[in-house]
Amino acid sequence: MVRSSGSMTAEELLVEQPPHMRSELVDGVMYVREPGAYRHGKVAATVGLLLHTWVRQQKLGDVVGAETGFTLRRNPDTVRAPDAAFISTERLPSADVRGYAELAPDLVVEVLSRGDRAGEVRAKIADWIGAGVRLVWIVDPERRRGAVHRADGTVRTLSELDAFDGEGVLPGLTLSLAELFD
Repeated sequence: MVRSSGSMTAEELLVEQPPHMRSELVDGVMYVREPGAYRHGKVAATVGLLLHTWVRQQKLGDVVGAETGFTLRRNPDTVRAPDAAFISTERLPSADVRGYAELAPDLVVEVLSRGDRAGEVRAKIADWIGAGVRLVWIVDPERRRGAVHRADGTVRTLSELDAFDGEGVLPGLTLSLAELFD
């Protein structure tokens, strides 16, 4: 992971981020990472597809794919980019939004990569929850498990035999972890 120095804004990140790299902005500092590996991309695409299909059938809002940035804080700016996210219809940004949406999604999915450090993942979860995300799903393909982090601070660890539950955010939705890993 490479860090930029100085204080960067969300608008500057849009222009200055390196091509073909994943980048986020945390308190004005740009963090650049290598693209995700194959397994990461496959699991992220599967989660996004299953979420998108279910949300579209239910007409509940939008699902965005990997690396869509959201401005979570200003001065200094923080822009985070999940592997998938759901935004309910009543909270959708205007159709003419340019750049990053200035909102926290209702549900965020983060797929872990081999090089992710526990402290960095905890910081990301804290940023999401602190900005108003109601559910954060962590998917760990290497260990074939997951975790659910809720806005109230509770956490549930899942094995590959369990399923993610949409709870009050997407009532009725369940996604089997085993299905994500196949």
